[in-house]
Amino acid sequence: MIKAVHHVQISIPIGAEDDARRFYCGILGMVEIPKPRSLQGRGGFWIELNGFQVHFGTEDGIERERTRSHVAYLVTDLEGWKESLAAIGCEVRDGIPIPNFRRFECRDPFGNRVEFLEEE
Repeated sequence: MIKAVHHVQISIPIGAEDDARRFYCGILGMVEIPKPRSLQGRGGFWIELNGFQVHFGTEDGIERERTRSHVAYLVTDLEGWKESLAAIGCEVRDGIPIPNFRRFECRDPFGNRVEFLEEE
């Protein structure tokens, strides 16, 4: 029996941890949590959001801009998020409509797709 999703992992380029922290922790306001000692030498970092973890792993040679894989964040003030991300140069695109949600997507500084949703 699967109980829950524990975490997702996002790929960032090797050596891009500081840039990823600026985007995800600085701009999006997420909080970094310590990685287990056994994984600390492998690069990347982890964040936690209301009991759910996002792990940032490092690897090169990935065509991030071509994938539909993504994490979707449930937010308040969807328009505010859209304006803030556009103001820092993110290309913001409205998402295909789905019932009960308004949404948009953009790409992070590394080409990973990021979705933002707000309940109607």
